[in-house]
Amino acid sequence: MDNQPLLIVAIAATFVVAGLVKGVTGMGLPTVAMGVLGAALVVYACYTLFARQLRVPARLEPWLSPAIGLMTGLITGGTGVFVIPAVPYLQSLGLEKDELVQSLGLSFTVSTVALAAGLALRGAYDPGNLWLSALALVPALIGMWAGQIARDRISPPAFRRWFLVALLVLGTEMLLRPLL
Repeated sequence: MDNQPLLIVAIAATFVVAGLVKGVTGMGLPTVAMGVLGAALVVYACYTLFARQLRVPARLEPWLSPAIGLMTGLITGGTGVFVIPAVPYLQSLGLEKDELVQSLGLSFTVSTVALAAGLALRGAYDPGNLWLSALALVPALIGMWAGQIARDRISPPAFRRWFLVALLVLGTEMLLRPLL
């Protein structure tokens, strides 16, 4: 029995879900698919959901932003995951939901380009796989479009709550992945 069509459907479904997550929350496939730094997400999400929202005073942003960017870059370089500490930091700035998603998208785009450049400089980037990546963009963009529609219909408090729930679920999955 040929499983090729089923495999293609499963891969496309993965990218649709990742696109949906990206469209709603600004986080994409690496965050959904890679199982690292989960404990930090769980702790952050639980604290922010059940205790209080972390806030960065505006006077500290000029000092903290470069430090958070550097730490995120170092962690991303080692893991390929762009979430920690960028997502909690950006969320602590008190941005509106669309501003937060745009900031996350910009951060993840810069991180992706830097990661691709690093791979290319080390000869670890295979341009032959570029067409597969381009093909995967179609279902991911469909999911992003659906996620943006959903985000437009969500109130800011509900968005904040579900954003943190998504981080909690992702962090839990990252913690459990090595055990499964």
